Amino acid sequence: MKKIILTLIAALGIATGAQAAEGGIAWDKAPIKTTDTASLQNGAKLFVNYCLSCHSAASMRFNRLKDIGLTDQQIKDNLLFTTDKVGETMKAAIDPKQAKEWFGANPPDLSVIARSRAGHGGTGADYLYTFLRTFYRDDTKATGWNNLVFPSVGMPHALWQLQGDRRPVFEEHESHGHKTQVFKGWEQVAPGAMTPLQYDQAVGDLVNYLQWMGEPAQNTRTRVGVWVLIFLGVFTVIAWRLNAAYWKDVK
Repeated sequence: MKKIILTLIAALGIATGAQAAEGGIAWDKAPIKTTDTASLQNGAKLFVNYCLSCHSAASMRFNRLKDIGLTDQQIKDNLLFTTDKVGETMKAAIDPKQAKEWFGANPPDLSVIARSRAGHGGTGADYLYTFLRTFYRDDTKATGWNNLVFPSVGMPHALWQLQGDRRPVFEEHESHGHKTQVFKGWEQVAPGAMTPLQYDQAVGDLVNYLQWMGEPAQNTRTRVGVWVLIFLGVFTVIAWRLNAAYWKDVK
């Protein structure tokens, strides 16, 4: 039994070491609250300014942003950079041929990215929240950037001016003859336009928007669902009392 336990521990150490070598880390919990219109509006602004230049959201129309409290005029004045019509879908500004040449593949559409990235580590929002906060400089990569969640990612760090340059700090551990690199934290190499706390909040807003964009009707669906459950509860009580009144004189 002792031998079996030691074998399992060693196997776990190997798996952990492989994950660390690849740069994989645990996903942080994303601060999702799709009823927070201020957060969604800031997230929409960040998405248009920093993501839409390369990534499309072909299933999302600009006029749907009215659902998070923006007016047509606000959308026109602040968010229309790739089109001049509020009813248009969110199309990337980059030429697909150039994108493929620069990044090796056309950047994916982000319409449902928050729903498609869920995994054993958490929700798709958790993945995106961690991914956007774990970029670091890597001169061995074509883009000059790497990522702890997605090692060797072909995407550059679009938000680097906000976050600044950071370097991951690892600590070497040895267990049962197997060496592992354990992620310990970050070293700020050069400051960005935001403090670490401000950047985390900004990324939280962006991910909150991506979560909402994957299903803009989710808040309405939730509200309708609550009213349906209330109606069914009241109707059940009425039906129960009617049933009792009907059968009370039946012998």
